Amino acid sequence: MRVVILAAARHPIAEPFAGGLESLTWHLVRGLRRQGVDVSFFAGPGSDPALGATPLDVEPLRLSHTARSDASMVPEAWLREHHAYLQVMLALQQRPDVAVVHNNSLHHLPVAMAGSLPSPVLTTLHTPPTPWLEPAIEIGARSRNPLRHSHFVAVSEHTARSWAHVTPAHVVHNGVDVDRWVEGPGGDDLVWVGRLVPEKAPHRAIAMARAAGRRLRLAGPVGDADYFTRHVAGELGDDVEYVGHLGTDGLVALVGASAAMLVTPEWDEPYGLVAAESLACGTPVVALDRGGLREFVVPGVGLLLPRDCDDAAAAEAVAAAVDLDRAACRAHAVVACSVDRMVESYLGIYESLSAMSGAA
Repeated sequence: MRVVILAAARHPIAEPFAGGLESLTWHLVRGLRRQGVDVSFFAGPGSDPALGATPLDVEPLRLSHTARSDASMVPEAWLREHHAYLQVMLALQQRPDVAVVHNNSLHHLPVAMAGSLPSPVLTTLHTPPTPWLEPAIEIGARSRNPLRHSHFVAVSEHTARSWAHVTPAHVVHNGVDVDRWVEGPGGDDLVWVGRLVPEKAPHRAIAMARAAGRRLRLAGPVGDADYFTRHVAGELGDDVEYVGHLGTDGLVALVGASAAMLVTPEWDEPYGLVAAESLACGTPVVALDRGGLREFVVPGVGLLLPRDCDDAAAAEAVAAAVDLDRAACRAHAVVACSVDRMVESYLGIYESLSAMSGAA
């Protein structure tokens, strides 16, 4: 089977991952190749050389002086990304040997042009509806010539429901490499992992940890420097430590040596990969009940809190979570959250689409 995977171009598909989308794509490419699938991969510049990606880049962008001087000229980075996906989709029109094109980008062109390809296009919905992608799907669904080659998967039931007004979607949860995210010994400290941005709300984790009387370690990239300066940097000290943007090995060691992970979204998480990674390390989860988290953070491995919970309720939840059975957390992740399960699910969908389309 020949499969083409399109990645999001904004961040390289390489460790340390910018987020769950990049992690999923990296693991999917590797997992499919282990299963003998012939994968062609398109990704942003700087992606892991071992993946053999064709860069999604147009450099230099050839524009005349007149075009660049036009009042409607958009930022050049946006234009390069647009033309990169355009070039790929035009090239794929000449590839009848491809069984499935799997679009993991957030760009509208792979969806808008799906009907022009000889192969079915499967798009994974990684986020809530966006103002570029939603209309592309909706217009195709209601047109006289529907995008018969377009099919959709969401990373959670919650995300599928958020897109239900424009398209139905199968659900395949993101996967964790449980051979790499291994069970750790635990410890006394709490941990928080993610992009340090307002919607991930590490400031809430700081308040929760202090209410629980436990030290907190924060890890991840600073995605919003102003937010970090205003709401995190001034809180650092003996009881709150920022350890930086760690690679996978560093995160496995950190999470595995923690008593519990705090997950504090102030938006509806499309899935919540950090919680699955924590469970794979045997570390229980205390999370605000937002988005897809409740689909795998279940009783016995974590506790979910209402989004408006106070610090006292959070402290009680932490006290209960640190006593949960770490082996049960690990076992749940192996069954429900593994990369192998994710890859097998996608392979089944590829085979169904290929059979329907008659692709080789």
